[in-house]
Amino acid sequence: MILVTGGAGYIGCVLVRALLEKGETVRVFDKLFFGDEGVREVRDRIDLVQGDVRAMPEEILDGIDAVVHLAGLSNDPTAEFNPKANFEMNTIATERLAERCKRRGIRRFVYASSCSVYDQGLLAEDLLLDERSPIRPRAAYATSKAEAEKILIGMADERFCPVILRKGTLYGFSPRMRYDLVVNTFAKDALQRGAITVHCGGEMWRPLVDVRDAARGYISCVEAPEEKVRGEVFNLVFKNYRILELAHWVKEALKDVARIEIQVDYTPRNARSYRVSGEKIQTVLGFRPAIPVKDSVEHMLQQVRRNGYTNFGSPRYYNIDYMTLLCEMEETLKRIGSVF
Repeated sequence: MILVTGGAGYIGCVLVRALLEKGETVRVFDKLFFGDEGVREVRDRIDLVQGDVRAMPEEILDGIDAVVHLAGLSNDPTAEFNPKANFEMNTIATERLAERCKRRGIRRFVYASSCSVYDQGLLAEDLLLDERSPIRPRAAYATSKAEAEKILIGMADERFCPVILRKGTLYGFSPRMRYDLVVNTFAKDALQRGAITVHCGGEMWRPLVDVRDAARGYISCVEAPEEKVRGEVFNLVFKNYRILELAHWVKEALKDVARIEIQVDYTPRNARSYRVSGEKIQTVLGFRPAIPVKDSVEHMLQQVRRNGYTNFGSPRYYNIDYMTLLCEMEETLKRIGSVF
């Protein structure tokens, strides 16, 4: 059985379906911040356990052969919203879970990290970075991921096989849909208002990968021989795009359904920019992401319309908006008690 923490999230519910298609037995451990909509369709085929990754019960690991650890805060805004919780979830909870796995003889532990650990800002030297490049993360989210990476690599030995997967910025449709990722935001804005706004002249570089390719990448890391992946870091990137180029690909993908204007704002602002090589995972594991932005946006449009994900203003589709709303509701309920 494979344990997927955060398995009801944006990546998780895509990964869970891919694992089920391969005939795997899956247990999902998830806080369910955003409800169980992402796994509702497969609910009767998985073992779903709700809980906080910072307080996982020991029995969660009963019968588990491998862990894909996705749980935690997943972007800069949510990490900055509560840096303490971000560190507890993304770093401390990761270390505790890995230690438990090692004690129990669960050898394979695949960790969801991020290419944002490479970010040095828009004015940094423009280099193609790989897994050997030094990292000096600045933001709370990237720092928490880098710290967890260091801990896991230090635990690797003949009894424990941690694998680090640094994903580029994700795009594409997921049953737990998000519109706060750059390609998905562009597609949503194009459909909603017929315009895409690009900041800083669109000069920023960003490594990107489709969410379905990310799921395949995790499975590749679960299945690979230990000697190829033990204590290794892999970047998972389809391609490096400039942000303005992304806007044009989204416009091209949606040209038959909307007239779209690209608005370029040249106002200076703090922005991320970095280019990342995905060669290592292709060379070592023979894994190559396959889904370009245009194809992904076309698929996204079909699924969004088919499944009714067109309430673009709902905070449920934006991690920081929904988390802020939940915290406000929590404080309100403390004051007023039960709603009825």
